[in-house]
Amino acid sequence: MRIVVCDDEPLARERLVRIVQESGHEVVAQATTGAEAIVAVKTQQPDIILLDIRMPEMDGVRCAQELDKLDHPPAIIFVTAYDHYAIAALKANAIGYLLKPANKDELLEALNKAKNLNAAQLNEIRKLANPAARPIREHIAARTHRGVELIKLKDIYYFAADQKYVKVRHKDGMVLIDETLKELEREFDDRLFRVHRNAIINLNFLDFLETLDAGQYQIRFKGIDETLAVSRRHLPALRDKNPKHVIGCFQSDIIIPYHQTLIYA
Repeated sequence: MRIVVCDDEPLARERLVRIVQESGHEVVAQATTGAEAIVAVKTQQPDIILLDIRMPEMDGVRCAQELDKLDHPPAIIFVTAYDHYAIAALKANAIGYLLKPANKDELLEALNKAKNLNAAQLNEIRKLANPAARPIREHIAARTHRGVELIKLKDIYYFAADQKYVKVRHKDGMVLIDETLKELEREFDDRLFRVHRNAIINLNFLDFLETLDAGQYQIRFKGIDETLAVSRRHLPALRDKNPKHVIGCFQSDIIIPYHQTLIYA
């Protein structure tokens, strides 16, 4: 692969160049600032750019945002001494995030992952960059420190708003994405259901509703111990869904199995 290396620290840059060349890839340009990196990418058309974040004139995050505007941007792997830029890297469409000094094996793994990105993953990246053009999907794409992860919609318990991002709770853990609940609800309206202004759930994982003090309700999921609050506004609509999704109704604080009654409290 053709690679641009951008880092304002000579020793760090030289180390990356050496690892890349020893692995059989070609370093087509080196840069010390984000502005130089943009020029190098436009002239050399690399497959990948290894990009530092803290640099003079133009930092790596801003550089990545500008590169993403190109018709054919390179895959971006951040190599930085700071771990608190991970979310910014996610928003900048990076496929990798490594901490200095970059471990040779981790760097080669990131390069191989970039090389082996399949068509489905590349398509998910394009969808994230252009939400209005998204067709209905079977996967959610999340950018983590391991690169682009594709999470099957059928394996997701719920989506919950978390400040500027949305948490995705799935069978193997939790990730953050920069889509909105409104977009997800609109796209997957036949499979997801809003239970609160801050949360939508996969109805297939709904176990039962549970009463709390003062007439409040929360959802219990199949397979995990976590709960989500149900707002009074959305409770009636949730009860009106197919009864097979509501396997409990309530009398005081006692859960009565659905098959024992057809009357909702």
